[in-house]
Amino acid sequence: MSRLKMFTPSANAAEIMNFAVETVVLAKGNACPPVIIGIGIGGNFETCALLAKKAILQPLNNNNPIEEYALLEKDILNRVNETGIGVQGMGGKTTALAVHILTAPCHIASLPVAVNLQCHSHRHIEIII
Repeated sequence: MSRLKMFTPSANAAEIMNFAVETVVLAKGNACPPVIIGIGIGGNFETCALLAKKAILQPLNNNNPIEEYALLEKDILNRVNETGIGVQGMGGKTTALAVHILTAPCHIASLPVAVNLQCHSHRHIEIII
């Protein structure tokens, strides 16, 4: 349920958002929604995938400290939830719980972007006894 795309450096936020939303739509209920969406931008082929994996493990309320990315996270979350895929792909308003973006510098001639969808089986809770 993960995807990676090598964008050109001229790619804009809308193209990245469309790629992320398309990834969720293609996965439908197979990703066990509601999902957490991790997006890695930059680095190289391997680095962006690792960033996307690390991003899904962020606490739900962690927003990117860079305003541009925080707004992109919010916009992607809204667009994904507007798809109507819903919990377990049965329809509804909650397809994703959060979107987290992590970034790294990259070569001037490329812009790798990876999208990773966190299945419900990875969710966990911490308690102190």
